[in-house]
Amino acid sequence: MTPQAPTRAYRRLSVEERRSQLLDAALSLFAVRAPEDVSLDDVAEAAGVSRPLVYRYFPGGKQQLYEAALRSAAEELELCFAEPPDGPLTRRLSNALDRYLAFVDQHDAGFSALLQGGSVVETSRTTAIVDGVRRAAAEHILSHLGTQEPPGDRLRLTVRMWITAVEAASLIWLDEEKEPPLDELRDWLVEQFVACLVATAARDEQTAATVRAALPLESADGPMGSLARRVLPVVSDAAHLL
Repeated sequence: MTPQAPTRAYRRLSVEERRSQLLDAALSLFAVRAPEDVSLDDVAEAAGVSRPLVYRYFPGGKQQLYEAALRSAAEELELCFAEPPDGPLTRRLSNALDRYLAFVDQHDAGFSALLQGGSVVETSRTTAIVDGVRRAAAEHILSHLGTQEPPGDRLRLTVRMWITAVEAASLIWLDEEKEPPLDELRDWLVEQFVACLVATAARDEQTAATVRAALPLESADGPMGSLARRVLPVVSDAAHLL
C-alpha cells in the first residue's frame, strides 16, 4: 500500500485566538480596499472560516467588525510613538516615524480608509477612535520633550499641529504613489517638527527652554545640524530685516 501523507493535527483555537484571526483577516482586506467594499463573506474567506462563525464573534455584523479592526489598528499606531526617553530628540522622532510610516506603507489603502474618513461605515465611535490615536501620539511627543512643567497651550498646539501634518503628509504620500522614498519623507517630517518648535520658541518661553535643553544632545551630523547648515544660506540675505 502507498503510505499516506501525514495530516496536520487539528487544534481548536481559543476565543481570543479566533477573534485575533478574524481581525487580522479583516485588517488585511481593509489594507487594500475601502471598508464599504469589504463584506463579511470576504472576511470569512480570508480567514478560512464560515460566515456564521464571523457572526458568532461579531454579532453586530460588519459595523462591529470594522470598529474592532479600527481599534486594533489604532492601538498599533499609538505604539509607534512609544520610544525610550534616551538620546537626541530627533533620533527618537525618527524611530517613531519609521514605525508609523511602515504602518502606512503596509496598510496602504486601508490607512486612507481608516484615518481619512468619509467611509459609509464611519460613526461617532470610529471618529473617536481615530482622534484618540492623534491625542495619544501628541502625548508621546510631549513626553519626549521633557518639559519641567505641564505643557502650555502653545507647545501643545504646536505638537498637535505637527501630528496632523504627519497624517496629512502620509495620505498625500500614498496619493503620490509613495514618493518621495520613505527615509526622505521621515527626515523631512523631523525637520518640519524642529522648524515648528523653533518658530514657537520665538513666542513662547517654555518652548524656547525645551529647545535649549534638547540642543546639547544633538550632533553636527544629525538632523538639527544638517537642517541648520541648509537653512542658514537661505536666510543669509535677510540681515536687513534684523
